[in-house]
Amino acid sequence: MRSNRRLRLTAIPLALVTTVALAGCTTQMQLGWLPTEPGTTNQVDRVIGLWVTSWIVLLVVGVITWGLIIWAAIVYRRRRGQTGLPAQLRYNMPIEVFYTIVPLILVLGFFAFTARDQAEIEAPLAEPDTVIEVYGKRWAWDFNYITDDVYYAGIQAQETGPNNTIDPESLPTLYLPVGQKVEIRIESRDVIHSFWIIDFLYKKDMIPGKTNYWYFIPEKEGSYTGKCAELCGEYHSLMLFNVEVVSQAEYDEYIESLRAEGNVGRLGPEFNTNTNLPGTTGATEEE
Repeated sequence: MRSNRRLRLTAIPLALVTTVALAGCTTQMQLGWLPTEPGTTNQVDRVIGLWVTSWIVLLVVGVITWGLIIWAAIVYRRRRGQTGLPAQLRYNMPIEVFYTIVPLILVLGFFAFTARDQAEIEAPLAEPDTVIEVYGKRWAWDFNYITDDVYYAGIQAQETGPNNTIDPESLPTLYLPVGQKVEIRIESRDVIHSFWIIDFLYKKDMIPGKTNYWYFIPEKEGSYTGKCAELCGEYHSLMLFNVEVVSQAEYDEYIESLRAEGNVGRLGPEFNTNTNLPGTTGATEEE
């Protein structure tokens, strides 16, 4: 009887704290503090759902674990006048099966849902409307708009002023048409980089000698930020870029501006600085 009362006294505060915490969730908390908004791309909501659900499950497990620890500390504490060790319990088969099976179920569940969502995100989009080839290079980006046969050559972020503030005008900018199926072909000119559009909640490694692909549909017009997410050398922190998701008319206008500047064609692998890729001799032209 006394044990049940102590258990209730332990469980009630935990339940109140959990209820208050969940009831006071802000929009950012409901997103799991992810740096995006629902509906930014056709994939973002799936990533948000997997992330937030995982944290809810882990929070429940944590609350149960903390509750049991506190309950055991209160119920089985040493009372005044008691000496020696308390009664020892061993080989409690039901409990051992419980704490073996439950973690196994959790791990398998996390794996299954992650594999399901990853397969959906990685699935190619049939007949993409826009194909763009992105080259990572130390420490900037080249964007080949394959569908329109034009390109943009970027430079690394430029620092200005006494505090080394980034000049936003110096950042390479990738333009994407809203509501269109996009295929990104991801390449590297030198070392391993990582192509990361932060608000899109996805990134892909850029590996020399290997082409990776990313398929998605940008669904919200706006300005977004991107960066290299793989430590690639001295100026890795300056390997930044912007993303503009615009209407089809604005996208076409931008493409025509590149054409008017003479940026016609493709900046292909002939500009790679890594001359020791698989399938090559490793020799430079001067040699």
